[in-house]
Amino acid sequence: MNIPFITRKANQEERETEAPDASLKTNTYSIIPPLIRKTKKEQAGACIAGNGSRQGSLSIQSIRDLTNRFFSKKEEESDEGIIDIPPLPDLPEDLSGECLERYWLTPPHAWAAIMQERWAIAYHIIEPSITPHEHILLEEVHHYLRDIILYESPGKRGEMNISDKDIRNALFKFDPLLVRERKQVLTYMLKRTFQGYGRLDPLMHDEAIEDISCNGAVHPVFIFHRRYGSIPTQLIYGHEELNRFVLKLAQKANKSLSLSTPLVDASLPNGSRIQISYSDVISTQGSSFTVRKFRKDPMTPVHLLSFGTFSAQTLAILWLCIENRMNMLIVGGTASGKTSTMNALSFFIPENAKIVSLEDTREIQLPHKNWLPTRTRESGNRDGFGDINLFSLLRASLRQRPEYILVGEVRGQEAQTLFQAMNTGHTTYSTLHAGTVDEAINRLINEPISVAPAMLGALELVVIQGLHYHEGLALRRCDSVHEIHVGGRDSVITWNTILTYNPSKDLFVHEDGGSLVLDKIRMMRGWSEKELKKEIAVRKECLERLAENSIFDQLSVSEAIKAVRRGENA
Repeated sequence: MNIPFITRKANQEERETEAPDASLKTNTYSIIPPLIRKTKKEQAGACIAGNGSRQGSLSIQSIRDLTNRFFSKKEEESDEGIIDIPPLPDLPEDLSGECLERYWLTPPHAWAAIMQERWAIAYHIIEPSITPHEHILLEEVHHYLRDIILYESPGKRGEMNISDKDIRNALFKFDPLLVRERKQVLTYMLKRTFQGYGRLDPLMHDEAIEDISCNGAVHPVFIFHRRYGSIPTQLIYGHEELNRFVLKLAQKANKSLSLSTPLVDASLPNGSRIQISYSDVISTQGSSFTVRKFRKDPMTPVHLLSFGTFSAQTLAILWLCIENRMNMLIVGGTASGKTSTMNALSFFIPENAKIVSLEDTREIQLPHKNWLPTRTRESGNRDGFGDINLFSLLRASLRQRPEYILVGEVRGQEAQTLFQAMNTGHTTYSTLHAGTVDEAINRLINEPISVAPAMLGALELVVIQGLHYHEGLALRRCDSVHEIHVGGRDSVITWNTILTYNPSKDLFVHEDGGSLVLDKIRMMRGWSEKELKKEIAVRKECLERLAENSIFDQLSVSEAIKAVRRGENA
């Protein structure tokens, strides 16, 4: 079967992350033709072997090279169609240690340097320095813009009706002799204050960061970096500054924050999730916040393969299971990538199937047109009147005749309704906090979830995902895949393991005991053993070729998946 693929432009240059001793010459790239045009994230290097079956995952160095390219900032494009990347400046003299990596955050003003210091890794934000005179000028212009322009033309939530021209005019009003270069720097500072997140704004532009957390005043802000795990930054807030900042975050999220309501869970305008505590009512360390960043470009199955989270064989099997409406639960600990994996695997859902997703905060992103995303709502009333929780959303979704139901996470009474939906023919996928299949089943059948053991018979697959550390890198891996079986009068729950992960060798091991789920699919489709293996091989080849050609964008991936499905039905 011929599968149409979009191949990468031959001999195309790719920018690697700047090393401390790298050349500082300006890099230019020609624009890729529209059919194969991809951003730098989509041009992550191909690391998959082209021939033969691939049971293992990528080497550590391959992951480092891949992530360096994948998370490089998107370059600015000029009118002539040339992508121009400003050279990174030299490291500041006050930074000590070895520079592991550095890259632009908001070129040409802010960039990040990740340093291996004496005992640990630290993340440094480097921005232009400001003179005392410019500090005074910033204060004057800030008050002027806030009082004169913003209050006269209020915008939508999270938006400020302020343009570069407004800022330049204000700067000229207070300092007509300000040179052009410094005017650009001060414009950047003012825009990050009005339209961004102040001193935190550069971190919000780093797509390699998953979480940003501040545990109180005079404590460093920590980040969770996709490559280096949890590391501190040099960013520290004072008590009053932190109180003002969390109030600003709550305002951006359109939430009320005060001493009477000191806790807020909400979404920022860019989709990121925030949790805020105000003052010392909750913590003796004062105000705190955590930002769970929203991924603009959703994970696809090709990302899971390229980063070594899954093997091509495992993804091909899961693809076949999802197409044939097998129920699945993705289990893992905090920051193990459960929701990202569920989002990526959902690309295997047939394109015209009716999908309803239910979440506390919007994270799932799908290319399907017949998809209804929903989320919970907190009314803010003390008695809870007007709240819409996952249980309410799930009950409502069952009246919409969905073929697939995606629930962000089950942790309470909604799980009982979810398993009732499974037992009445609705295909459901969800995530659960647990470390192993034993822990997952114990959580499901005991308080507070309390699903009847007999109802677990409708659950076909449990995927266990974990977060591993190796050579200073944070690696997400599929630890195991299990098939669930419930039998006998006592509803005894057993499972059959079809895949395990060997962390010492960074290798996926497929068990030889056979698969009850694949046998079920084979009987449903009327396939022979040979035909079943062929279908898995076709899907495996498709995923490997996508990875080889560095095709990561969701449109191209979904088109390739549909091409396989059309070939299957031809």
